Amino acid sequence: MTSYTLRSASPAKTRTDAVVVGVLQTPKGATIAPGGEDVAKAYGRKLSPLLSTLGVTGKAGEVVKVPTHGTLTSSLLVLVGLGKTATTSDVRRAAGTAARAVTNAASVSLALPADTPELVRAVIEGYQLGAYTYTAYKHDSKTDATDPGDVVVLAADARKKEYVAAFTDAQVLVKAVTGTRDWVNCPPGDLTPPKFADAVSAAAKELTKGRGAPKVTVKVIDEKELAELGCGGILGVGAGSDAPPRLVEITYAPKGATKHLALVGKGITFDSGGLTIKPAQGMQEMKSDMGGAAAVVQATFAIAELGLPIKVTCYAPMAENMVSGSATRPGDVLRMYGGKTVEVLNTDAEGRLVLADALVRATEAKPDVILDVATLTGHMVIALGDRVAGVMGSQEIVDGVLAAAASSGEDHWPMPIPEQMSERITSSKVADLAQHDWIRWGGGLFAGAFLREFTAGLPWAHLDIAGPAFNSGSPWGHVTSGGTGFAVATLVDYARSLAE
Repeated sequence: MTSYTLRSASPAKTRTDAVVVGVLQTPKGATIAPGGEDVAKAYGRKLSPLLSTLGVTGKAGEVVKVPTHGTLTSSLLVLVGLGKTATTSDVRRAAGTAARAVTNAASVSLALPADTPELVRAVIEGYQLGAYTYTAYKHDSKTDATDPGDVVVLAADARKKEYVAAFTDAQVLVKAVTGTRDWVNCPPGDLTPPKFADAVSAAAKELTKGRGAPKVTVKVIDEKELAELGCGGILGVGAGSDAPPRLVEITYAPKGATKHLALVGKGITFDSGGLTIKPAQGMQEMKSDMGGAAAVVQATFAIAELGLPIKVTCYAPMAENMVSGSATRPGDVLRMYGGKTVEVLNTDAEGRLVLADALVRATEAKPDVILDVATLTGHMVIALGDRVAGVMGSQEIVDGVLAAAASSGEDHWPMPIPEQMSERITSSKVADLAQHDWIRWGGGLFAGAFLREFTAGLPWAHLDIAGPAFNSGSPWGHVTSGGTGFAVATLVDYARSLAE
């Protein structure tokens, strides 16, 4: 297991096997970024010709390894491109890239820009998240010779309490993000709704163990109680599966909390599309359709572990959308929790049905703000690509989410809910609401308008993370392949801002 420390020391004289230094891309050529000044000084006039000879540009994602031959105490210099700026996002991504570039080194020092607490946070988050691997099903998962035993983050003001706090808090966030990734990457047969609920309960038990641990309560509502409550959306989506649905409700209520945040996350542990079945190509990635539930649960745990003075109630509706003789049919009408009826027209638009029940449950707690997170629509991926989430809802809340996203290094973009969507969601001739329509355009906005019907007019925002929740391609920056843990950092930073 890798040990991480924060230290004030010269990167040129730190005794580690490798030292990582950032490089900026400038009009005059590559330049060593802040944090690596001592390294540049050690090379002196030889540095510029060396960078030129090696073809170093400083472009984001670039990595160049240079044997130091005694110029530095470390035997290997790793130059990682930051791009044209050294923002927290740039540094976070560069640190993640470096984590995968430094292999077979027993110890590594990171001399990336770290002259503010925010940059210290970015360095440690980026490196640890970039180094993440999912090995639970690998035969040799317990041994990985490429992981360094020690990683040192170098910062001139490392002893200041705000720097230490940023370093410590960042590792709490990393644990939550990697926990989300683990759940999303888990094979769907091993994370059915009952098993997912058990995993959440086990994680909460571990979190609350020991003196001084935060107090978090978990309630698991099974299919019988869901029927008694009238949660027709969750039951309707899970009707075709042998694995019954669940609704997990988590509460963190510290003394002195003056604000109350409700988090709701879509937990479809596998989405076949139901009777409106999906194409076979890419269906193996539908294990990631519970990424919203995983994110809100882990964010709640992180908020509790950080001791933020804010009450959080978390709702994770879990169901498996499968094909069988008992599956919900297109044309069926479901009665949601709270009484509204919904005509089902596309069983592959199931996420909004489970969220509807959970959103009404959330409103009953009378929170100040509701945030829901879901891998909801392919429309949002078409609109924004696979690295950006869409955000819609109450303008003030959307603005707050965007601010939290900026500080956490996650990309979100505001989306509207046009007035005509109200006409589309009330177009059913047999029920209060239509769950879907077959108009080709604006499906993601339709889904947002549908969810809004279950928020009781409370301040609310919907985060559609269908694109960035799962990385089907190669790693980039601090984002690894598979489950990304997207939205956890934004939710935690939003909770920080609400507490302030």
